[in-house]
Amino acid sequence: MAAVCGVPGGCWGAAAGTEQEELVPPSFRMPNSNAKLRRSPRSGQEAGRRELVSRSLQSAEHCLEDQDYGTAYAHYLLVLNLAPELKTSVKETFQFTLFKWAEELDSLARIQDLFNCYEQALELYPNDEVICNSMGEHLFRMGFRDEAAGYFHKAVKLNPDFADAKENFYRVANWLVERWHFIMLNDAKRNLTYLKAIENAVCSGCKSVLDIGTGTGILSMFAKKAGASSVYACELSKTMYELACDVVAANNMEREIKLLHLKSLDIEIPKHIPERVSLVVTETVDAGLFGEGIVESLIHAWEHLLLQPKAKNQDVSTEDHGRVIPASATIFGMAVECKEIRRHHRVETQEVAGVHLPNSVQFFSPTYAFAGSEETVEPYTTEKLSRIPGGYIPLTEPFQVMTVDFNNLQELKSLADRKPWKLNQTVTEGGMLDAVVVWFVLQLDDEHALSTSPSEETCWEQAVYPVQGLSDYSVKAGDTVVMEVCCQDCYLKIQKISFSTSECGMDCSDGDDTLSLGNEAELCNALAGLQTTSKQDGKGQVCVLESTEIALLNNAPYHRCFKAAMAKVLSSLNPSKDLQSMDVDGHGSGGNLQEGQSKSSVDVVPDPLYILDVSEGFSILPIIAGKLGPVKAYSSIEKEQHQAVLNIISEANHFPKETLEFWLSHLEDENVVLQRPKSDKLWSIIILDVIETSGLIQQEVMEKAAISRCLLHSGGKIFPQYVLVYGMLVESQSLLLESAVQGTEPTLGFNIAPFINQFKVPVRVYLDLSTLPCVPLSKPAELLRLDLMNPLLNSSSREVKVQICKSGQVTAIPFWYHIHLDEEHSLNTSDEFSHWKQAAVVLDKPIQVQGYFTKR
Repeated sequence: MAAVCGVPGGCWGAAAGTEQEELVPPSFRMPNSNAKLRRSPRSGQEAGRRELVSRSLQSAEHCLEDQDYGTAYAHYLLVLNLAPELKTSVKETFQFTLFKWAEELDSLARIQDLFNCYEQALELYPNDEVICNSMGEHLFRMGFRDEAAGYFHKAVKLNPDFADAKENFYRVANWLVERWHFIMLNDAKRNLTYLKAIENAVCSGCKSVLDIGTGTGILSMFAKKAGASSVYACELSKTMYELACDVVAANNMEREIKLLHLKSLDIEIPKHIPERVSLVVTETVDAGLFGEGIVESLIHAWEHLLLQPKAKNQDVSTEDHGRVIPASATIFGMAVECKEIRRHHRVETQEVAGVHLPNSVQFFSPTYAFAGSEETVEPYTTEKLSRIPGGYIPLTEPFQVMTVDFNNLQELKSLADRKPWKLNQTVTEGGMLDAVVVWFVLQLDDEHALSTSPSEETCWEQAVYPVQGLSDYSVKAGDTVVMEVCCQDCYLKIQKISFSTSECGMDCSDGDDTLSLGNEAELCNALAGLQTTSKQDGKGQVCVLESTEIALLNNAPYHRCFKAAMAKVLSSLNPSKDLQSMDVDGHGSGGNLQEGQSKSSVDVVPDPLYILDVSEGFSILPIIAGKLGPVKAYSSIEKEQHQAVLNIISEANHFPKETLEFWLSHLEDENVVLQRPKSDKLWSIIILDVIETSGLIQQEVMEKAAISRCLLHSGGKIFPQYVLVYGMLVESQSLLLESAVQGTEPTLGFNIAPFINQFKVPVRVYLDLSTLPCVPLSKPAELLRLDLMNPLLNSSSREVKVQICKSGQVTAIPFWYHIHLDEEHSLNTSDEFSHWKQAAVVLDKPIQVQGYFTKR
């Protein structure tokens, strides 16, 4: 996001950030110095006001010349408050002054003062898209993403053609309106099932309804359509609350549905609603059922907002008692083998491009709850198993994990206090134990249910609990998968997953915490435990990596490619005997470079070649570089835990300590990462992160490349040297459904699409092109070239002729990259080993094509 990460936006943002000597453009001074005040017969007080305004304008101009932005800003505030008629004439100069003063306040960590300035500016210019966008940029940099997205959205609404604001808004739209809203609203089966259950409840006597977590308000409108006399809805997200207000009004129900911008836990009677309600409807569930806080919110609702539940077999009117939709849920699980899950959660190799990974380092993904951890981490990830690359193999039959009755207060309360219980499941097919996947059946009432099973056509993903920390993952039919289940921190946790072999004769009855075994069986079980234990011996260094970082470590072609390309550059820069004899695969005479160096003449110590790796996340490329010659490799890794692990890996590969250093510790200003290694030295190789794992090009990559070129000595290279963007035309109904609500049909006649579709973005990210439901309509084509070493080869726009191979409607253009480290070594971000995902541009209006050439 160029605008977010750079100088605050606006028409002068780029100009203000191009020169280190920050001179005020003359065009800014002229309007102020020549600003004319309208003459009119006034009292002496009016003359004094004009004089004060004139002097303040002159003072502001002098302050800008002296780069005293704070004082200049104060003068402009005075001028604009005394003479509002000057707002138009001084607007651009005021914006420039605000942005420069805000930069200064930011650098001084005077955050509250910075926001006060923007609030003052927005009081003066409430409909200024440039100021709104700049405010959003500061909020985004400080981690206030929801608030930043709101300002970007406002800027786009004020000026739909404002490019910086549009780019910023698209980048953060997921925090405003999460993408699953579109998918669920397009799920007509889900919507119809909820409607019928709500109609049944209202017809049976539930006349007052509270919708918890209303989102767009669709369930509230279902309740009103069904005939409920009183409907209340609460929504915590400010953006979703405002969206629901617009939707309800557009459907002529604003007087019949009371919307509350509140968390349900904060609703009070009679302050917010007049009395207890007879029905609560909610869909505050995630792929793991409990992750959105449904248990906590329903406990509070039963205690404070709902009428008492109807006793079993009690024959009284429903309207005198409370109930919840959904009524209950049953959670199911299944152990699976899945290569894609495995490569994102377990490091599968002990050697990466000749670098040994010692056993003393234990890599885990964030889902692994290792012993002694007090940190609350979401214990699962989510996948749509029907679309996971490579598919999956069930290792067990589906089994029931637990049930929950949402209409039973005592059962809800007991969930958090319930002790962990064990589940044992027999392996029905041999394979690699990679994960336990979980889904649920949501029983809305006695007649209507929704399933999130991977075998169902559903908008839902499944919860995935990766198996980690075992010494062996290979199971065979007859073995027993053992796991511990609990409900803690608002999550369903499935942990301590292991297995025992069938030879032990282990008693694996469900839910029994203590196993009564004979001496022989106890011995077998203990031996199996030694083989499959997930406990740590306390001697290793634990390293928690993001799943994409683990996938990167497992990406063998990536590391081999970088090793070969770096060796080529270093050989050309230092053609010494040691370096020339290096085998790129690590098996040649130069395999132990440090030993070779120690045998070289003590009189000739070659100057090291400097290598800088500024790729994001955990990278071992600096260590790989250290095996290629007399180099000084710098890593830009920030986390102390990751730095400690790199040092351990370096020591295990017999590197001297001075071979690897951490670049950020050498910088006075961490915001200026690209600098010389030393005042009299330049870099031989600079490794840049060009492509995000999401499938998009990194922010400001060409600006970083321009700086990097100035920091290379003769013969030095930027990696990658250039990138080719490839794409093709496809017809994909799935991408349409995931990107925008398709009219009123899926929402059963309610007008929601125009409002939520304001938040659609033109690019879908984190796609797996290999499993994307689509029909290719063209062959892949090269769309664009980004040359980091030779910018003269780049073009801002290009017309591409694409060969149509099938007639149809073009709905999207998926794209991916060929990353060229040099002419001989390249990486394809769409191959099966790639840790990168792909992305796609989704068209606003489909284009009909026939089987001939068309221009795009």
